[in-house]
Amino acid sequence: MRRTSLFFSIVILGLSISHAAAQTSAEPEAGKEPSAHAQPSADAQPSADAQSSTSTEPSDNEPALAQEMPSQRENATTSSNPISTVQWLSQLQRVISSANFQVTFVQTIAGKETVPYLWRHGILEDGTEVEQLSLQNGPGRELIRINDVVSVFEPDVQPYSLHSNHINGPIPSALVYHPEELLEAYEFVPVGRARVAGRPAQQIRIVSRDNTRFGYQLWLDEESGMLLKLNMLDLQGALLEQIQVTAFAINPEPSDYFSRINPSSLPKPMAMGTSQTREHSWDIGYMPAGMREIKQDTRRLALTGKVVEYKLLSDGLVDVSVYVQPAEDALGGDLALRNELSTFLTLTDGKAQVTIVGEIPLQTAKAIATSLGPKAVN
Repeated sequence: MRRTSLFFSIVILGLSISHAAAQTSAEPEAGKEPSAHAQPSADAQPSADAQSSTSTEPSDNEPALAQEMPSQRENATTSSNPISTVQWLSQLQRVISSANFQVTFVQTIAGKETVPYLWRHGILEDGTEVEQLSLQNGPGRELIRINDVVSVFEPDVQPYSLHSNHINGPIPSALVYHPEELLEAYEFVPVGRARVAGRPAQQIRIVSRDNTRFGYQLWLDEESGMLLKLNMLDLQGALLEQIQVTAFAINPEPSDYFSRINPSSLPKPMAMGTSQTREHSWDIGYMPAGMREIKQDTRRLALTGKVVEYKLLSDGLVDVSVYVQPAEDALGGDLALRNELSTFLTLTDGKAQVTIVGEIPLQTAKAIATSLGPKAVN
């Protein structure tokens, strides 16, 4: 019973992270078209164009972007200076940020059911950037972004909006929007040509520079630069998570779906409350290469009412939360758990209990936890 009770205590801490992350982004779970602002239509399913765009046969319905730009496939194979991984990632960034596209993909986590998503993006005539992400199974959850405001619709919860420049879904936003920010922490290694979803693709390995984080495999469409497949691998190379695109279309105009959204009917962005702050009495002595502290505050745990000191670390692709509280307020003994992709580690040493939560290997979590020490006095 003690281990079970402690597990739920740690999970509650993990939920605190999700709540904090929700202040700048939202994670989709289920999708439907909310009647409050848009009416469902046949284009909620992959269109004929979308299906044909992943065909191996030439077609009049090839993605419009492929008709407007030189063939990446030709450049990569005939040029004396092949396209670099940075150039491929820049091409992915451009198509994700500026194209009118519709993508269907599935997310598979080891040991769990495959989950299908619909992802749309467009640039309206007046320059407004719009985006939609919805999960195609389950009771329904949908996220809609208009410029820097993301609105969230889900069952049994009052709709709400948050300020964010991206919808943070299963595909890491830093990878598709700001890949250059990952170069300090990760090395991008070209692998060569492959075939994914019936299309020629370029494969790239994403490797932690100090081997302290999980690795990734990335496949990009040679014609357009669109993401076709993304694998997350553990340190032994076993598959942890996979994103697989099943169909996509890049079109001259945004989806008709966006014309049915009434911006005035969307909830107003929430005002973010200020966190309880105080000077921390400890520092982190070790962080993986390219990882840095991006947030610091203090929080009161709903379970115990005790105040804990909190730091959020990030390398752009992975976030790690660190909680510290006095040993006399400890929730239990030492514990290490893996929950799907995340590691939950709690260690009590001397006067403090440290909890680490994040999508990192256990040994990396231990290295961070055991590096904590008293804050240096200037």
